[in-house]
Amino acid sequence: MGRLDGQTAWITGAASGMGEAIAEVFVEEGANVALVDNRAHAGKKVADRISGNGGSAIFTECDVGQSRQVLRSIERTAERFHGLHIIVNCAGIVHIGPLHETHEADWDRLMAVNLKSIYHSVTHGIRHLSEHPRSYMVNIGSVGSHVAQSSTPVYTTSKFAVLGLSMSIAVDYAHLGLRCNCICPGITDTPMLRKHLNATPDPEAALAERLNRVPLNVALTPRDIARTVVYLSCEDSAGVTGTSIVVDAGYTSCAEWDCSRMES
Repeated sequence: MGRLDGQTAWITGAASGMGEAIAEVFVEEGANVALVDNRAHAGKKVADRISGNGGSAIFTECDVGQSRQVLRSIERTAERFHGLHIIVNCAGIVHIGPLHETHEADWDRLMAVNLKSIYHSVTHGIRHLSEHPRSYMVNIGSVGSHVAQSSTPVYTTSKFAVLGLSMSIAVDYAHLGLRCNCICPGITDTPMLRKHLNATPDPEAALAERLNRVPLNVALTPRDIARTVVYLSCEDSAGVTGTSIVVDAGYTSCAEWDCSRMES
């Protein structure tokens, strides 16, 4: 018996990284999953692998910044699995550069994927979620939901907003039995992280330098985040709503830290 037996989850950004891991762990816990992404080839590959291993999964191609596409994806999911219980908004992109050099189109696209997508998921998903006495929404924020990071003003703004919006959703839909929370990951070994590291002269040195600022001195895995999403998507977390869980190996707990100077 899994903690998510009989539940259906709609998971965005599920073609890779955290979203992929969330889908995998949800299936292990007994859920039906809809993997939602705009990368059709990668998304279908993940869904096929999960299904081939005995899991219950479908893939729906979707640009989460587009209302009609989100509507079609949610409706297909609810029809296929006869309902919808859990929404996980994991899709996200990042833009690097100072604010004055950021094009308006880059701002608008990042906000559409990172933030407006949550609006779309509530607009089109609440009817299905409210059919159940208990339902769940988990939005993926960032340590950037709590502290600023250099050269990512648009991303940081979006992640602060994700946390605030999660709180508002929790308050406004509590009477329907919906619990909404936000998870704020720290340095996590995902394709997005590797893409940025590979743009440096020495990717492993760049990663080591980042991890020196983390008390546990480790990069999180996508499954570390996924297990926390499961916790917030079942009654193990009964009573927890409108808040955030920071999963960052201690990164935001200290103003200064240098693992290379710590004694073993």
